[in-house]
Amino acid sequence: MTSVVFLLTPGLHLLDLAGPAQVFSTAADLGLPYRVHYVAEHADVPTAQGVGLRAETGIPELGADDLVVVPGWRTGGRVRRHVLGPDHAAALVAHHAAGGTVASVCSGAFALADAGLLDGRRCTTHHELQDELARRRPRARVVPDVLYVSDGGVVTSAGIASGIDLALHLVTTRHGPSTAAAIARNMVVYARRNGDDPQSSAMLRHRDHLVDVVHRVQDTIDARFRSTLPLAGLAASVGVSERTLSRAFAAATGLTPLRYQQVLRAEHAEHLIGRGATVEAAARAVGFQDARMLRRLRSRPGVVRL
Repeated sequence: MTSVVFLLTPGLHLLDLAGPAQVFSTAADLGLPYRVHYVAEHADVPTAQGVGLRAETGIPELGADDLVVVPGWRTGGRVRRHVLGPDHAAALVAHHAAGGTVASVCSGAFALADAGLLDGRRCTTHHELQDELARRRPRARVVPDVLYVSDGGVVTSAGIASGIDLALHLVTTRHGPSTAAAIARNMVVYARRNGDDPQSSAMLRHRDHLVDVVHRVQDTIDARFRSTLPLAGLAASVGVSERTLSRAFAAATGLTPLRYQQVLRAEHAEHLIGRGATVEAAARAVGFQDARMLRRLRSRPGVVRL
């Protein structure tokens, strides 16, 4: 049984906690071995939204497969120092030192910073707090304007709702993208965002519908966009005809399944090119046989350019 321990602080934001907690709770409902714990220095925990919470005061015994998460709290324009009590801060450091994963949502990154866990690591936080985190912890490598960052067993996420993206990412790394997709679909969260995806990515632009058959095909394409995915196979995987799938997909997204896959490939190639890859190398890495199709797609509107 994997324990997920949320370390709660006074004034915490409910969604910082509820988003990732719902992901792991839903994972447990689907049969995955998760047990969620809520721990605070004092049993009664006030929240920024005015609803009081009740928590345990002792951290359960942890193993390397367990996870400790620090949700964010209302900062009021200035982030408090050492918001975690010394025992909980020490437990956080000890868990990471023993090979466990620690994570934060929003201003929770400052608790990890105070514990020394961000020094020398890439990290992120809410966009309004990034500069302060960089000033306060100059040895941390603060990455601006991304949803989440994972570095050496320390996973930090941006503000509020990005905690859901962080939790789905952790589920993906442990159980694969199809499991994370099932959890997201159960939560009616159809935009499963990668940490460094631009907010205008195809995965977001074409998920604003409620057609389950199309979402399931998009899940397959999102996970296997580098592979050859014949229309017949996609249609069979969701139990409809090729013609029915083509019509439903076009009505929901404005694209054919092949065009959607090509846009995903082109956007992932742009990320590789932005990191120094040649067009030819990027084309091969995302599944194109050569660079000609990638060059044509890059010349069209609607493809994210870095």
